[in-house]
Amino acid sequence: MPNPTFVAYIDESGDEGFRFDGGSSRWFVLSAVVMRKTHEAVMIDLVRDVRALLGKPPKKPLHFRDLRHEHRLPFLDRIAGAELSTISILTHKPSLTEPAKFRGGSRLHHYNLRYLLERVCWLCRDARSKDDTGDGSVELVFSNRKTMSYDDIRNYLDGLIANEALKLGGERIHDIRLSGDIIKTSQIQTFTSGKRAGLQIADAVASSCFYGLEPSRVGFIESRYVEMLKPVIYTRGGKTLSYGMKFFPVGIDQIANEDTRLKWVENHFK
Repeated sequence: MPNPTFVAYIDESGDEGFRFDGGSSRWFVLSAVVMRKTHEAVMIDLVRDVRALLGKPPKKPLHFRDLRHEHRLPFLDRIAGAELSTISILTHKPSLTEPAKFRGGSRLHHYNLRYLLERVCWLCRDARSKDDTGDGSVELVFSNRKTMSYDDIRNYLDGLIANEALKLGGERIHDIRLSGDIIKTSQIQTFTSGKRAGLQIADAVASSCFYGLEPSRVGFIESRYVEMLKPVIYTRGGKTLSYGMKFFPVGIDQIANEDTRLKWVENHFK
């Protein structure tokens, strides 16, 4: 029987399109909220309490994009004080040198997922305690996307775990290795966000990163949201960048040199 120690809730923000003059976002964000299975009930209480604080009807899902700014802040404040860790892969699509490799299907999502789960493995290995229950593995809970094949995800991850020479757009992938002791594809589940409190928190995390990177239609970004989450962003060896916040395909320093609105990343997360 499955006996995971951890659970990772996974959601995204932005889109996988490349028509930047036709409505596609410039950024695609994939985020995970990782916690011990024994703390899941605390997440239910967190979302319930925030819903009550904001005057929302019982059981109404908290969709970050639908909340007003003044309602987002207390939600993020509660997340920042919870016993969880966040990891986000932040893809600047215009910097991809061969975007054709990522068009069609869910290629960009899968490519980001391998980076995300590599860091989930590191986090779970680092956080494991002798007092923990379970076998040290992590249950993966995805926010359900109708166009996504989760069987394809299982097959993709099984190949990475086996360290096979997988192909993505003709490119062979060797450099990402996932631990089969931690990532078990039999423990993948999907739900709509309203069915799991953890997915509502993952939505808030991914959306916060997105709003800090993607300019609005009038040219502004809002970095305050992700800055508020700093206490729970995964840090390893004193470093956040490349761990809790992984920029792809180039580093934030290069992107920020071209867009000074993004200097906040280096100022707050060096």
